[in-house]
Amino acid sequence: MGLQAELDAVHDGILGQFPNEAAMFDADTEELVRRGLADHSLREGDHAPDFELPDQLGRFARSVELRVKGPLVVSFYRGGWCPYCSLELQFLQRRLPEIEALGASLVAISPQIPDESLSTAEKQELTFPVLSDVGNIVARQFGLVFTVSEHLRPLYIELGADLPKYNGIDTYELPLPGTFVIDQLGTICSAFVHADYKRRMDPEEIVAVLRKLKEHAVA
Repeated sequence: MGLQAELDAVHDGILGQFPNEAAMFDADTEELVRRGLADHSLREGDHAPDFELPDQLGRFARSVELRVKGPLVVSFYRGGWCPYCSLELQFLQRRLPEIEALGASLVAISPQIPDESLSTAEKQELTFPVLSDVGNIVARQFGLVFTVSEHLRPLYIELGADLPKYNGIDTYELPLPGTFVIDQLGTICSAFVHADYKRRMDPEEIVAVLRKLKEHAVA
């Protein structure tokens, strides 16, 4: 089963367990989609901003250094509290050997504080860098940041997603989930961003893009 099918199954489970809450989240998500929120994000052909962020072990990951080795895959996620993000991270981990075999590096970025990033990495048994973008500084440069609606904030708390606690800042800002494949020159070769947090780029597509990049490099 592919990532999207699994994401849909997760949503069906949440809808069955928390029908009223899920309906409120879905209605708000539909509004974000209607407003074209994802249209402000970076796209294929754009130059990706360089960044330097701490990983789950306190080491700094620098995009410029990572791109020296080969292409860079950057996955923005909302946080370890998000079941959809957790599932996506698991799928990325499964395809990590193929991604690295194609000469690429993979990093995942969220607005969580470093301690929460460490908890996410340990819980999901992730072996790639999980970076902390406190304040959504880098996510903002990629055009991904939005503010959670006030009427949904108590629901986040009720469902165990205390965003100020996880993110160390009381702004209630989150990034749209987005995946970018960046070549060694810093150009975005493929981008997937959607205002519906239940929609993600399948790692199989990431691998396909990396294969094409390698083929072109060889040719």
